Amino acid sequence: MSDKLKEIINKQSEQQNSVIGQLDDIVQLVGFMIGDEEYAVPILAIQEIIKPFPWTRVPQVPAYVLGVFNLRGSVIPLIDLRSKFNLPSKKHSDDTRFIVMRHGDDVAGFVIDRLTMAIRLKKEDIGPAPDTVNGDDTIIDGVGKQADKIITILKVNRLLERTF
Repeated sequence: MSDKLKEIINKQSEQQNSVIGQLDDIVQLVGFMIGDEEYAVPILAIQEIIKPFPWTRVPQVPAYVLGVFNLRGSVIPLIDLRSKFNLPSKKHSDDTRFIVMRHGDDVAGFVIDRLTMAIRLKKEDIGPAPDTVNGDDTIIDGVGKQADKIITILKVNRLLERTF
């Protein structure tokens, strides 16, 4: 192999490794609104996002658990994030969505006020959860900083924990 060819191959390899390194520094999230605040969860934790449809109420569950719904043969709990975050309830609108999240074997649907967008943040733009929250017990994974706003990143495993 000629020296020129080796040089070209090495240069391409370096460029490819650089691109892969840059991708490792990016966190992909899906943003959504609850009240006036924007939250986000990792995109890989989302099973699907659907328009609201009827669900079945279940007795003796916390107030934030609306009930269960059937999604292609699986019975999934439906949790109202407004209620879970101690915000007043609000009638569903055209923007309301059910966001189905999965972490391991745990799956649940969450009612959100509206989707915002897919978000790509550099890891360096994500700070730790504020000191005012309860350490490892918090539902907040971190705080993402964008030019004009702050986005609270939630821990999917904590959202999916069953306390009922």
